[in-house]
Amino acid sequence: MVDSIEFLDRNFIFDNNTSSLIETNYPTFYKFPVIYVIYSNKSMVAYIGETTNISSRIRQHLRDAEKSKLKNIKVIFSHYFNKSAVLDIEANLIKYMGADGSYMLLNANDGITDHEFYQRQDYNNTFYEIWDRFKLDNLVKHDILDIENSDLFKFSPYKALSENQHFVIHQYLELIIEGKGKTVFFEGSAGTGKTIIAIYLMKLLLNDVSEDEVKESNEYSSLIALANEAKKLLFKNVSEPKIALVVPMKSLRKTLKGVFKNINGLKPNMVVTASEAMKSPDYDLLLVDESHRLKRRKNIVGYGSFDKNNATLGLGQDGTELDWVMLSSRNIALFYDPEQSIRPSDIPHEKFLAIKDNAKTLKLTSQMRVLGGNNYIDFVDKLLTDANDLSRWESSVYDLKLFKNINDFIKQMEEKESEYKLCRTISGYSWEWQSKSEPSKPDLVIDGTEFFWNRVDEDWINSTTSITEMGCIHTTQGYDLNYAGIIFGSDIRYNKEAGRIETIASNYYDRNGKAGLSSEDLHDYIIKIYKTIMYRGIKGTFIYCYDQDLRDYFSQYIPVY
Repeated sequence: MVDSIEFLDRNFIFDNNTSSLIETNYPTFYKFPVIYVIYSNKSMVAYIGETTNISSRIRQHLRDAEKSKLKNIKVIFSHYFNKSAVLDIEANLIKYMGADGSYMLLNANDGITDHEFYQRQDYNNTFYEIWDRFKLDNLVKHDILDIENSDLFKFSPYKALSENQHFVIHQYLELIIEGKGKTVFFEGSAGTGKTIIAIYLMKLLLNDVSEDEVKESNEYSSLIALANEAKKLLFKNVSEPKIALVVPMKSLRKTLKGVFKNINGLKPNMVVTASEAMKSPDYDLLLVDESHRLKRRKNIVGYGSFDKNNATLGLGQDGTELDWVMLSSRNIALFYDPEQSIRPSDIPHEKFLAIKDNAKTLKLTSQMRVLGGNNYIDFVDKLLTDANDLSRWESSVYDLKLFKNINDFIKQMEEKESEYKLCRTISGYSWEWQSKSEPSKPDLVIDGTEFFWNRVDEDWINSTTSITEMGCIHTTQGYDLNYAGIIFGSDIRYNKEAGRIETIASNYYDRNGKAGLSSEDLHDYIIKIYKTIMYRGIKGTFIYCYDQDLRDYFSQYIPVY
């Protein structure tokens, strides 16, 4: 092992003299693999690459219409560089510079690799040193931790793909090419990357990839060729592709509009509601994120506008937002998880099953959010459904704790917020939203500590750092947190005599979430809500139970603080 990997970073004017200048001044360095960034401080556009032949690569880029407009090039040389190392550093630079937001990247998302290789940790340290140099040169402005906590990073199409994600995207593009992709379901549980895949596909299909951009030795570059073939069929006889991402949830929709604003080739107006999609029909492709949250005509606000949309499409009152998007596009990709349907206004699973009979289904299986992986997802499912084969949680990589004291819960969450940022408290609908009309009136008081529901209903995740401000399912579904602090409220308890978890309808205050439901259906919705918010934390989940018996039950399986 080596203590440090020496490197040189040098800036040049990007023109026809650059190749010979590098060869003359760095005769040995340039023969090793290098990483480079071509950029323009005027247009604030950049391109990141790696190559084993920098001279040839520069000449190729100068022949490209877009890249030839860039003015400067920074090249990073090292005698320690090998192909695996430069691919990895290049991938990190694309991923982090794309989310830094200083420059709009021209790079296509043609499959960033993520693989292990000898001395990878040393090269990771080198990446951090390179990043510090870039900050000094004003090529980037944010620290790594701040970037990792940003929405632009979490929803970036420049993420490395898991094998399963790559396979699923490959399958989807082949279905399009074979003429079998008119309606496709992407099914996966919470944290499998459904939103990321949707954004990744949009970027991939809207890439205008020139020949010089196909990277050598990149096993994922086959996606470019497949995407180019798929585009010929998807966007046949159209001058400009018409593609959009339908996002049912208001908060997530606003967040993704902000993300799309900062990604080359994507635009905020590509993130739409189902209603907006039907009012601008004839889409070539609609991707529907969180499609299990599309609405039907039940327990909703605005029956009049809903009925008007149905009438416009010639549908009766049983028409749904799913019908609207199906009638608005030649091709539909539905990102779906029935276990995250948490309101009676959500379209029933049976409606999706009827469509699936004539559709293709692709399975997302890799757990990409929580470090506890699929083991944690299975644990939560068993914990909340009284499974007989539940074992005590033990993990060296995922921090799951149960708290007996609310003040300890708050203190630990505040410490995690200070260390990692993006740590939030979430709860079920166990308390009325009194602070909505009386901002100074707490919605919940536990042992003298006052809690308030979310002050805003759009982009709440980024609006607060207060641990005593609680989010709900609607302000957190679809988001990642570093640590999630979950308060199990008075709507859920443990019946010791019966040996089971029960829910209490009278303590559930989501009016539109309970009207007209049977006690069995409401129980299922409440359990789904707690499951879904339990899946938010990347590094860990802290739990406090309002019900003492539920706390005692959980303590059998969860480490107690």
